[in-house]
Amino acid sequence: MKNSMKLQITNYKLQILTAILLGSLLRTASAQTAKDTGKFSFSLKQCIDYAMQNQTSMKNATLEEAIAASKVKEITGIGLPQINTSAQLSNNDPLRRMFTAGDGVHPNFLAGGQVIPKGEVIAVPNVFQLKAGGDVGATITQLIFSSSYFIGLKAAKTYKELSAKSTQLTKIQVTEGVTKAYYLVLINEERIKLFDKNVIRIDSMLKQTQVMHTNGFVEKIDVDRIEVAYNNLQTEREKFNNLLAMSKLLLKYQMSMPLGADLSLTEKMADYKSVVSPPDATQKPNYSARIEYSLLESQKKLQLLDIKNHKLACLPRIAAFANAGWFSQSPTFNYFSEKNLWYNYGMYGLSLNLPIFDGLQNARQTQQSKLKLQELDNNIASLEQSIELQIRTSEISLKNGLSSLAAQNKNMELASEVAQVTKAKYKQGVGTSLEVTSAETSLLESQTNYYNALYDVLISKVDYDKATGTIK
Repeated sequence: MKNSMKLQITNYKLQILTAILLGSLLRTASAQTAKDTGKFSFSLKQCIDYAMQNQTSMKNATLEEAIAASKVKEITGIGLPQINTSAQLSNNDPLRRMFTAGDGVHPNFLAGGQVIPKGEVIAVPNVFQLKAGGDVGATITQLIFSSSYFIGLKAAKTYKELSAKSTQLTKIQVTEGVTKAYYLVLINEERIKLFDKNVIRIDSMLKQTQVMHTNGFVEKIDVDRIEVAYNNLQTEREKFNNLLAMSKLLLKYQMSMPLGADLSLTEKMADYKSVVSPPDATQKPNYSARIEYSLLESQKKLQLLDIKNHKLACLPRIAAFANAGWFSQSPTFNYFSEKNLWYNYGMYGLSLNLPIFDGLQNARQTQQSKLKLQELDNNIASLEQSIELQIRTSEISLKNGLSSLAAQNKNMELASEVAQVTKAKYKQGVGTSLEVTSAETSLLESQTNYYNALYDVLISKVDYDKATGTIK
């Protein structure tokens, strides 16, 4: 009974782990309609490749990278000639009047040569403009020098680099999620195989014991004990069948594969038993290998460019310009008449914009940028400490996992020998059915512990590779 309780507790650990991993999946799956969308047979690499093509986070990361590339081109375009055209046709009816004031002495020609009293203002017809007017022209400007523009070009390229690193971070996260889910499916498949073998073995023993009971060699209680063990195995096997189905749902969710698809794995857990090697405790942390660290470095580069931009804001902005066009006026709104005359005009030159005093706004902005740079330096120092902690803890976890795996493998071999000897003694009539069921329970428990330890080692290896920046 004690061994049986231990076995149930061990099994429940794996069930709880799977339930935690599937929490978000089940909430999403409840809102979806599962449908058969094809049959797939994938290796781990193929699962990861599929996720890279279909994961929403990967699609969005790719789009962000394309946006960043377009942003670089947008900023580059500021330094290219800017050409604008305009056309305007207008009719002023009535024309705005002109205002004039008199001095009380001299005749005012706008008022028909009359002398207007001093201080008096009168409105007179507009004699300098016709009612209808037209203007068609083009303006060209070319930036010659701007410190903000040249710094903006560097910042845009750094932003593009930052976007590419964000995509790499997403790839690592997708790889981690798919790999862990893949291992969980393999472990559950191995557990099902174990249950099948144990069920066949116990079933064979049950039939033999029933024959022995019929012939009067064993008591009814011996048959009952073995039958109880057989029923418990069947129940546990059904639970792990459900866990296997749930773990496949989790894997498909991590891959963004339709949940109704038929997915089978081409690899077995035996393919991964020898891929884990002990970590190198003498290796020093390589912070730059972590994409998160590289992202902070790119952000720092952007912040330094922002500070430089504020410092150079006092430099002038120089641009060349030219505009040309045709202009016409007419007493009527008729621009298609041969009598309507159009005359060309043009102008070109240089413009210089030199800031003198901005109310110390730029100085305050420079100060804020420097403070943000200090924040980034603090974040980098904190990340270095966090990376070192992650490496050390994952290293210890991997070492402990390998030690536990070796011990559980030895226990499984011993339990298998004990079960074989106990079964042989029972057939010879020198053992009891209680010894047999106890040995079978211990064997199943050792097998369960072994594969749990193997799963822990594989997950620890993924965590260690991620911590050291070597995850593929």
